[in-house]
Amino acid sequence: MLDAIILTGTFFGMEAVAWLAHKYIMHGFLWVLHEDHHKKNPTSFFEKNDYFFLIFAIPGILCLALGLYTSLTHLFYIGLGITIYGFAYFMVHDIFIHQRFKWLRNSDNVYFRAIRRAHKMHHKHLGKEEGECFGMLMVPIKYFLAEIKSKQQVNV
Repeated sequence: MLDAIILTGTFFGMEAVAWLAHKYIMHGFLWVLHEDHHKKNPTSFFEKNDYFFLIFAIPGILCLALGLYTSLTHLFYIGLGITIYGFAYFMVHDIFIHQRFKWLRNSDNVYFRAIRRAHKMHHKHLGKEEGECFGMLMVPIKYFLAEIKSKQQVNV
């Protein structure tokens, strides 16, 4: 039971870590790696921003390994929570929103539409300043309300 709480808490805690890292690291001193995500090079599949995949995977891998090979088993569940969040982030951000792979297309789901709308608001700013919506899986309620309103207008 405690393992499930640790895993779940880590997964949801990673949203806060992602928000803080995105706002203060990616849009801060490591903007040099994140900039090409906002100013996409159409001739390249890869971005310098992809290095963040490795940067964020390292703590998860370390926790998984330490949890497996030491008596600190709680670290395994922390690492698993980090890894599952990373997978969810990849699926939502790279697959669904940016469609780097054409697996998931549009959705009529209000939650996914709100995430896409919030992310579009984030990308309307091409520089590192004046950004908004730095999270991924949790977005401000105004985007849910806008999507609900949009869906109601379509159904009228």
